[in-house]
Amino acid sequence: MTKAETVSKLVEMTGIQKEETEQILEAFFSTVKDSMSEGENIYIRGFGSFIVKKRAAKIARNISLKSSVMVPASFIPFFKPSPDFTNQVKEGQPK
Repeated sequence: MTKAETVSKLVEMTGIQKEETEQILEAFFSTVKDSMSEGENIYIRGFGSFIVKKRAAKIARNISLKSSVMVPASFIPFFKPSPDFTNQVKEGQPK
C-alpha cells in the first residue's frame, strides 16, 4: 500500500478532507523522523515502538583489497510491533 492509498483509505474511514488527511499523515511522519533523529523513542500502545538502536563499531573486510576497514558505530531506526499487531498480522495471512 502506498502513501496515496493510505490517505484514500483514511479519508474513507474518517470523512476528513483529503488535503487535511495528507497534512496530518505528513505531520505524523515528520514528528517520528524528528523525534528519532534527536534520539527519542516513540511508543504507541497497541501498535508498536519506533526505537533508535545503536549499532556497535566493527571491523569489516574488503575482500578485493584483502584489507580490514573500521566501520564506526552508528544509530539506526527500528520498528518493533506490539504483540497485538503481530497476532493480527499472523491471523490475517492466508495459510
